Amino acid sequence: MKKNLHPEFKDCTVTCDCGNTFKTKSTMEEIHVESCSKCHPFYTGVQGTHKKTGKVEKFNKKYNIKDSSEN
Repeated sequence: MKKNLHPEFKDCTVTCDCGNTFKTKSTMEEIHVESCSKCHPFYTGVQGTHKKTGKVEKFNKKYNIKDSSEN
């Protein structure tokens, strides 16, 4: 590798808006993020699930199809 070409790789402290901090390696000394694995909905399991019920009824209503159970 060429000398004085690559930036210095050093210890870094990452701080989240929720207050969580952790150490990693980076070219910067401090990094501030909006969400982390402690507060992001995907990792905490709080994310909303897609509503699957009523899809058939919505399709039938859209194309004006009579349901066989409505007889």
